[in-house]
Amino acid sequence: MIVPELRPWRAARPHVVRAADAVRPRLARAAGIVRPRLARAAAAAEPWVARLTQAAKPQLTRITRPKTGRTWQYTAGATTAGLALAVGVATAAGPWDSTGQRTAERDRAAALERAGGVDHGRPTEGSGTSDTAAGAPRPAPSAGAVLTGLGGATTTVRSAPGSAALTRVLGPLLADPALGTRRTAAVVDVSTGRRLYGSGADTALTPASTTKIATGVAALAALGPDHRLTTRTALEPGTREVVLVGGGDPTLTARETPEGWASLRTLAASTATALKKRGITQATLSYDTTLYAGTEVHPIGVNPNLARVTALTADEGRTDGSSSGPVTRVPDPAADATRKFAGFLRAYGVKTSAPGPSKASARAEALATVSSAPLASIVERMLTNSDNDIAEALARQTALATGVRADFAGAGKAIRIQLGRLGLPLDGVDFRDGSGLDRNDRLTANLLTALLVKAGDPARPDLRPVLTGLPVAGFTGTLTTRYTGTAADAAGVVRAKTGTLTGVNTLAGTVVDRDGHLLAFAVLTADTTDPTAAQSALDTAVTALAACGCS
Repeated sequence: MIVPELRPWRAARPHVVRAADAVRPRLARAAGIVRPRLARAAAAAEPWVARLTQAAKPQLTRITRPKTGRTWQYTAGATTAGLALAVGVATAAGPWDSTGQRTAERDRAAALERAGGVDHGRPTEGSGTSDTAAGAPRPAPSAGAVLTGLGGATTTVRSAPGSAALTRVLGPLLADPALGTRRTAAVVDVSTGRRLYGSGADTALTPASTTKIATGVAALAALGPDHRLTTRTALEPGTREVVLVGGGDPTLTARETPEGWASLRTLAASTATALKKRGITQATLSYDTTLYAGTEVHPIGVNPNLARVTALTADEGRTDGSSSGPVTRVPDPAADATRKFAGFLRAYGVKTSAPGPSKASARAEALATVSSAPLASIVERMLTNSDNDIAEALARQTALATGVRADFAGAGKAIRIQLGRLGLPLDGVDFRDGSGLDRNDRLTANLLTALLVKAGDPARPDLRPVLTGLPVAGFTGTLTTRYTGTAADAAGVVRAKTGTLTGVNTLAGTVVDRDGHLLAFAVLTADTTDPTAAQSALDTAVTALAACGCS
């Protein structure tokens, strides 16, 4: 079984003030030790920020998505110490939204009527260009790194907790019988990459949805955070055949309000305009899904957690208007999307035949295109909602970028190749899919923590969406209803990817401890019998890690 995915934080925004007020005292306790340092660093940075925001001078009264800059630049060049402190600031200032930007930070920027800082929300619809070509919608430039260290180059950072201390804290908690007969764990200091705690950390177990951390890192490394996926239409020469060509965009939507994702309605409007200019008001309609190879059906079979993996789909083939979580899917997402497209064309004055599969020829004339949000935003959405459809699409895109066959086997091979190029530990690791639904996937706690450390590396800001997309304990995604009761003190302090299959419970992410250290952790378990009890035990262990003053 898979834990039902929860609606994004965006849907809960009316409640953010009440939630933030309720949790602020606990967050303040967790951040108490780092706050004086943050204040000194912020004071030192204030003139710099003022000059930057004055230069940016926005025309916004609320944060919207400007059209220039790079998605990842709001953390570009930041030192690892700065990253740790940024998380500490979030702890004190309030929750993050589902796209990785602090709600409090965004609201303050709006109140000051100043731009600066990337809004990792959904962009406005593009102009029909793909990838990083000129004219594609782009996010705003962000402030550069403010904190190069605590108060300057001469400031020292306290040592992270020692392994002996962490063993005393975590050992008894990870021995909880609720965590099954096998469990492995690792804790790593993000600032140094040094392992602080390990128990079977090099033993590979079934990772469930924590696999998506690896998928996100591999996709970003292969394609870059600004890459966009293009859905297009083409007209075969000498005919009236219009081909809807799937570009593998898992976020393509047919809904009336696209909320910034690529819109099938917009594509239909542009296509109809292009056809009418050519005097065509009646056409044969086909669809092309040949970008991907192999079977569309996941090895687990037909399942409400995943639609058929195809290069053309609208709203993930969902049948109930939802945007995440398990639900009955249409039997043929590509045909379904094309039928909807035909209806939109008809509304714009172009009648079509019943659609059927085809392949656009190299001589086909381009009619119209729509581009997805930047890959950074797609990765964040995948991780926050634990979206299996996006994960499998990103794995296929990684395969295409790596030059291997874009099927399940090729996608797993491509992820491994990309992680190998990053120098990550792959002994015993096996990728059978991109989502973690395949029980034959094998990951280690060592690899999961290494992935998180790599995403926090100042030299790899392109990988930062893997951290900003992680659900926030007690606030967003699959952690919205967790970290309550005895674990409530870690709400807002922990960011982590959950993983749940029958008998498998995993958790991997980052946490700021009592002394202000940013730690990466991973816990994998096997043969659990009560998923609720296992999740509670995991949350209790990570809460203890957050409260640890173990140095």
